[in-house]
Amino acid sequence: MLGHYDKPLPADDIEARPFWERAREHRLAVQRCDSCGHRHFPPGPVCPACLSDKQSWEDVSGRATLLSWVVFHRAYWVSFRDDVPYDACLVQLEEGPIMVSNFADGIPSGVRAGMAMRVVFDDVSPQLTLPRFVPA
Repeated sequence: MLGHYDKPLPADDIEARPFWERAREHRLAVQRCDSCGHRHFPPGPVCPACLSDKQSWEDVSGRATLLSWVVFHRAYWVSFRDDVPYDACLVQLEEGPIMVSNFADGIPSGVRAGMAMRVVFDDVSPQLTLPRFVPA
């Protein structure tokens, strides 16, 4: 659903830009260390496992396991005021990295830790696509 998006925007930094470019193409990607192979998210200038600065981007499957979730009943940013209550979820990608995101369609029926999830992409504006998660 394309439209006006008035929430905080991701920082336009050199490390994260490839993530957001791929998300606009409906591709989920994480950084992979060229030296040790460690996959990690969020992106950074060096590998958190071996500190190599040789990083590449790798598309991942989008399959994940739900670790936890929370419902926010307070708007910490004014632009979220009309969304209260809203959810956030913590998923571990099949390839290893952990991501914070949202459920695409609200908290799933029968939600439980360990639930299989998959990524979907929400085109919130022409410039921004958000990866969100639904039950697999």
